[in-house]
Amino acid sequence: MAGEPQPDCLFCKIVAGEIPATVVRKTERILAFRDIAPKAPVHVLVIPHVHYPNAAALAAAEPELAGELLAEAGAVAREEGLADYRLIFNTGPGAGQTVFHAHVHVLGGRPMTERMV
Repeated sequence: MAGEPQPDCLFCKIVAGEIPATVVRKTERILAFRDIAPKAPVHVLVIPHVHYPNAAALAAAEPELAGELLAEAGAVAREEGLADYRLIFNTGPGAGQTVFHAHVHVLGGRPMTERMV
């Protein structure tokens, strides 16, 4: 059920402390940790503690939490010393989503000149 921890979800297990992660920021409702396969010198994943399959589902169900997720992604970028950075939400397997728990990627530390659109 949306919002409830899912026993087969990697990110739910990280939130629960069952799987270790290199945490860079944690609030009552948001967790940020380093990606284990970084695509840039700084690559941090920012997730809500509650489970929603993607950012669109999170925004529809809890828009305030979706805004908090975005604000925390910006806070991570500032704390990592990034003046320029990219935020990426992948929604669905065709867009590259591999973990179906809403999350945003914070990428930076090198020029992000590749245009996605």
